[in-house]
Amino acid sequence: MYRYDQYDQAMVDARVAEFRDQARRRLEGKLTEDQFKPLRLMNGLYLQLHAYMLRVAIPYGTLDSRQMEMLADIADKYDRGYGHFTTRQNIQYNWIKLEGTADALADLATVEMHAIQTSGNCIRNISADHFAGASADEVVDPRPYAELMRQWSSFHPEFTYLPRKFKIAVIASANDRAAMRLHDIGVRIVSRNGEVGAEIYAGGGMGRTPMIAPLIRDFVPIDQMITYAEACLRVYNRYGRRDNKYKARIKILVHELGAAEYTRQVEEEFAHLLSVGVEPPREELARIAEYFAPPAFVDGPKTVDRSDPDFALWVDRNTHRHKHDAYVSAVISLKPAGGIPGDATSDQMRLVAKLAREYSFDELRVMHTQNLLLPHVRIADLHALWTALDEAGLGSPNMDTIEDIIACPGLDYCSLANARSIPLAQRISERFAQSGRTEVVGELKLKISGCINACGHHHAGHIGILGVDKKGTENYQLSLGGSEAEDVSLAKITGPGFDEDGVIAAVEKVTDVYLAARSDGERFLDTYRRIGMEPFKEALYG
Repeated sequence: MYRYDQYDQAMVDARVAEFRDQARRRLEGKLTEDQFKPLRLMNGLYLQLHAYMLRVAIPYGTLDSRQMEMLADIADKYDRGYGHFTTRQNIQYNWIKLEGTADALADLATVEMHAIQTSGNCIRNISADHFAGASADEVVDPRPYAELMRQWSSFHPEFTYLPRKFKIAVIASANDRAAMRLHDIGVRIVSRNGEVGAEIYAGGGMGRTPMIAPLIRDFVPIDQMITYAEACLRVYNRYGRRDNKYKARIKILVHELGAAEYTRQVEEEFAHLLSVGVEPPREELARIAEYFAPPAFVDGPKTVDRSDPDFALWVDRNTHRHKHDAYVSAVISLKPAGGIPGDATSDQMRLVAKLAREYSFDELRVMHTQNLLLPHVRIADLHALWTALDEAGLGSPNMDTIEDIIACPGLDYCSLANARSIPLAQRISERFAQSGRTEVVGELKLKISGCINACGHHHAGHIGILGVDKKGTENYQLSLGGSEAEDVSLAKITGPGFDEDGVIAAVEKVTDVYLAARSDGERFLDTYRRIGMEPFKEALYG
């Protein structure tokens, strides 16, 4: 994985010192909250319902054991002993005190971490396929290209004050595991006639007005990728709406101009930028790529002993095929039945760090599904790994099942939320785990957002739930048919909403319809697409 050079470290250290002075002035009353707000947001510090929240960047979800151990230390020293892993492959601390924030940032800087550009109208943390560098189906490891984009976008003077926040995802497989087309810019690294390049998508996003990004350029040579991304940003920065924050995202610009006209303007800007020469030199990409050389894999067993049914179930659900046939990638579920999706205690973080050192070449990933991943685990070590995880409450065999719920913090923490997400996720996962229906239902991706901003990705859920305020009470809209994968689609609302008990019952009714109608081998999403919305609406509303 990438290591800071003296320039990276100097920039991060300087930002810590700058913020320490800003926080001091706020605490002394020399800055008002209105004056301090844009300064703290540039450093990932939000003011939530009950306390400050600090969002720490984990670029493209990759970190090592020393960094995970530092995240655990931050949880103990500055929070309440836990952290919350997010759909942006970041971590959030929900009980931060302003007095200690600069010290927390200084501690993070000692392990090459920061909270810069995790908020504000700038280019946010670059996300990527969590199986990058390990998956058998990728063209190349996309992380060097994601790291190049991180360096290009960090402190970019032209894009520090965009019309609205801007999110980029990078993948290198036909299988999309990063919701690539639901980003402001989506990059798929491809190989055409032996040449590596990028497909560029622009104008996707969820939130108030969900849209799927159209293809803007079928192939950009890899040594022009940054230039093309800069052209996309320049057109957006020039014409994006600044008069209405609800229409300020790039998806609105692409929609209103039309993909063809937006593309024409990007191509015109791209041609100009090629003449200027903004692309980093190839030597820089080569330098970065050296940090992502594959580990020293060794041969070994290709199969596991399946005599323990609990272990066999975990292997079937929570491991992913690796490019080396003696290894797999192992998912560490942060979704125990009845648990809070994405939460991990400091002790659990330290255990995961220890297991990464022992079993995964000291490498970890944060998944956009709010789980953790050991990307390179020998098949011979799987039983020992599973035993350690299971003893720590991290061995739930539920990846991509209805228990593997994505949920935002909701009204328990967030000042923007209209309804609670966490208790609802807890109750649904418990209900299906206790009834045994999880196994029967199979793959079903359920996502919950506590407000229209869609941090829980409800638009992309096979089943999506959106919390709304209905005359002062919490109400939940149910949607069906979304997908964030390569078969991307946006979920459609079933009809009138439900209270908390009602939406749980509605989820059960929806799965009943699916089980009664499915054909052999069909997932929930396949059956929904085949039979349509009407049978589900009939079951829900009569």
